[in-house]
Amino acid sequence: CSTDRHGRQIAASPGCTVSPVIRMFFSRLRSAVWKAAAVVGYAVQYGCIAHCTLEYAADFIVCSGPSMEPTIHTQDILITEKFSIMLKTVEVGDVVIARSPTNPNIFICKRVAGMEGDKVCLNPGSFIKKYRWVPRGHVWLVGDNMGNSSDSRIYGPVPYALLRSKVLYKVWPPGDSGSLRGPPQGMLPGLRTMGDTGRSQDR
Repeated sequence: CSTDRHGRQIAASPGCTVSPVIRMFFSRLRSAVWKAAAVVGYAVQYGCIAHCTLEYAADFIVCSGPSMEPTIHTQDILITEKFSIMLKTVEVGDVVIARSPTNPNIFICKRVAGMEGDKVCLNPGSFIKKYRWVPRGHVWLVGDNMGNSSDSRIYGPVPYALLRSKVLYKVWPPGDSGSLRGPPQGMLPGLRTMGDTGRSQDR
């Protein structure tokens, strides 16, 4: 009981007490809220790590289209890395992922057939051949399936800034997983001649 200002006793109201059931409910609710907050916090942290990894380090790519056959087929899954692009260590023969120069909403998978300063052939299968120099800050991209590929022979040299990543490994299908095989025999020598920078075909 409590007393009023005149010293008279006042019986405690039954409504002022909190039942054990309610106290237990709020205790569990508070515990659940803290656990949920912790889960959200960890999710945000790991989400940031995953975002940074996929944005700046590596990525998974699902391929579509016949332009890189027989090296890469539709539905093949690739692991790519981005350090080679950032450090500008991409070389002739590497398979890269790039933003399409004709449609920025599409990414393409092609093989590097020429670097800046290289002289490349536009029509290697023709008797009368046409050549073009790869300008500074550009690369020449072609598909391994040259008979069914839309590449630099159509849209010209690709700015290096459009390169996104370099293909590192094929992870799917399991029976064909591993490092990518090289280009079809005779493909690169037929496309590329010595550049004015002194690089040889054996690079």
